[in-house]
Amino acid sequence: MFQKNKNVQAAVSDRNVVSRNTKLSGDFLSEGDFRIDGKIDGNITTTGKVVIGKEGVVNGNITCTNAEIEGLFTGILMVGELLSLKATSTVNGEITLGKLMVEPGAELNAVCTVKGAVKQMYHDESETQKTA
Repeated sequence: MFQKNKNVQAAVSDRNVVSRNTKLSGDFLSEGDFRIDGKIDGNITTTGKVVIGKEGVVNGNITCTNAEIEGLFTGILMVGELLSLKATSTVNGEITLGKLMVEPGAELNAVCTVKGAVKQMYHDESETQKTA
């Protein structure tokens, strides 16, 4: 009466959550998003979004597509698209990103590199000058 479809894949949770009062150390690799309200000492690599909550603390490196920080981050942060720093955030270290949004009150103590299209502000005359 009922047909079983053998091609159906099990649903995989695409959100990883580190709850308050949780401390983890190590390297974490996922294709899903991360929500951190606890503490992580280590590296996070994901093609998704990383959210560090108000009480969240990350010491290490993060590579992601988008990030939103409300808590404390120390390390190297590589964000392919948008980094959003909320008023309660503190970021220390090195950042490479596509776009940056900073709310008043956020603390940013980092070397920041913005990737993307860079417009040439001055025309280099040495390229167009002809010598006799």
